[in-house]
This record gives sequence, structure tokens and C-alpha cells, in this order.
Amino acid sequence: KEAGENLKKDLSDNGQEALALCYELSPAENCEVAVSTVIEKYGRIDALVNNAGVNDGIGLEKGQPKQFRYSVESNLFHYYYMAHYCFPELKKSEGSIVNISSKTAITGQGNTSGYAAAKGAQLALTREWAVELLKHNIRVNAIVPAEVMTPLYREWLDTFDEPGEKQREIEKNIPLGNRMTTAKEIADMAVFLISQRASHITGQQIFVDGGYSHLDRSLSGLGE
Repeated sequence: KEAGENLKKDLSDNGQEALALCYELSPAENCEVAVSTVIEKYGRIDALVNNAGVNDGIGLEKGQPKQFRYSVESNLFHYYYMAHYCFPELKKSEGSIVNISSKTAITGQGNTSGYAAAKGAQLALTREWAVELLKHNIRVNAIVPAEVMTPLYREWLDTFDEPGEKQREIEKNIPLGNRMTTAKEIADMAVFLISQRASHITGQQIFVDGGYSHLDRSLSGLGE
């Protein structure tokens, strides 16, 4: 909530109007209310970026069936709910949907079955919706990040005895620049994909990851 309010203030300070809403998106009715609130205030929706989720570490060996179910539901279902409730307005505006997925859907990670399953399903829904919504000129694409420095990521790093050393260990495996992707770099791609500059792009998985998912790890040392 604080991050949303800070962003709203930054936009307002630069002469842009913004609305910050904070909802738990697991219940479908909350998603419906959020969408209705936006429509009531602005009268239209031009784009949807699905992003909420958390890598909760529910694995196969140590996780439990109830935990797995909850992990999938909390990381996946609201993507459908939000798209469903936004659809009537996106149809009018011939808008765009961007689903933020994760490299875990492609590479695996270990000990995060629920999150990986949800992220893989998001990629499947991206292609499915791209096909279903062609007739409405609604474009649907996915962004696939790898290691992105966010407040939640920082909290995770801080659980280690040597957070700085752990970060350097991770960054060594990122071929381009041996550094984390920034949140702004993900946001920039989302803005591009929902804009008319991407007017003939749909059904795509765009990797914003410094080459992490596809380039040979032996290349990582070249950035030193």
C-alpha cells in the first residue's frame, strides 16, 4: 500500500493523475470491485498488467497438498479474475494485457512447485487469451523476468548471514553486466507492450533477464 501511495504522489508531483487501490486479490469479488472502481473514476480501461504474486517456497518434498493448492490459487487465479472483469472495457478500447510471469516457468528452480506451476500457467493463459481475443483486437503478451531487485527480493536476501555475498553469487550467473534486472526495466517493457509501438505483437513471451534464461552460464565471466 505504501509503495502505491508513493507512486501516486510521484505521479501527482509531475502533473499526472493517479488512483492507488490496495486489495487482496485472491477473492474474485475484490478483483471485481477494483475494476469497477477504476471504471467509475476514469470511464475506461486501456490496459491490464497482471503482476501480483510471491515465490512462497512450497516444494514437493517439504510442502503439503493444501499448501500447494493455496500457492497456485494465490499466484494464478487473480490473473484470470482481473482479465475477466477488465474484458468488457478492453473490448471497447481494443486494449492490451500483459502477464508478468517468471523464469521458474521455463528453467525450474527447485522447492517452489506451487509458484512454478502458477507461472507456467500464466504463460499458457497468455497464448490462450491471445488466440481467443484476436477477434477483438486485444493483444496479450507475457514478460518473463529472472532475478529482479525488488523490496521482497531484498527481504529474502536479508535472511542470509551474508546478504551481499549471496547477491554477488547470484549476479555472477546473469550474463549481461553481472547485475540484477531493475524493476524499472520490467516496467519499461510493460509500458512498451501496452503501447501502440507494440501494435502488432501478441502471444509473445518477452524475457527481460539479462540473458539469464537462455545464454550459456559460462558467458557470465565475460562481463568482468
